[in-house]
Amino acid sequence: MFTTYIHSFALFFSLLNPFLMSIYMIGMIRNSEAKTFNKALIQGSLIAYLVFLFFAWGGEAVFNRYLNVRFESFQIFGGIIFLVIGYRYVFQGADTIGEIRGAPEHLATQIAMPFMIGPGTIGAAVITGMNLPILGVVATIAVTLFLTCSILILMKYAHDNLRDKHAKYIDYYFDIVGRLSALLIGTIAIDMIVNGTMGLIQAA
Repeated sequence: MFTTYIHSFALFFSLLNPFLMSIYMIGMIRNSEAKTFNKALIQGSLIAYLVFLFFAWGGEAVFNRYLNVRFESFQIFGGIIFLVIGYRYVFQGADTIGEIRGAPEHLATQIAMPFMIGPGTIGAAVITGMNLPILGVVATIAVTLFLTCSILILMKYAHDNLRDKHAKYIDYYFDIVGRLSALLIGTIAIDMIVNGTMGLIQAA
């Protein structure tokens, strides 16, 4: 049973991946104040938490019964979104993905989706809900989001306090890791599209 909890945590944490998420959110990290960013990050995490609990509780029935759509279609659409993100990353850079749009009070929803709430994490919530009891789901998702949020807050602090002295190295980090991550994003996107398509073919 304990191994199941570890696997569920590892799955969620690898998909949220605060180190990779910091690349997505570089525009917000650079252009927002620490207090505003931290508040929006916590609010976005709470929004994501509620969404993940809902899908963990409802499972695939949320798609099949209530939304009247196939989960495979959701995978394909999510793959297309990731493919667009990967394309923009390679040719336009990280700022175009993490740039701030709208007023600061809207940052929470921008952080929650698409940075936290996505096809991969929603799928992980469904799998976690099938493998763990409801209290285990509540605890596992809460710990994962708390750890992710804490790491991002520390990275924001480090960025604000080190960028003047080590701006060149910080820019190198975001540029190299960002463009390398585009390869991973594109690979995940193609895999999601393929899995969704195969699922539709098998169900036909």
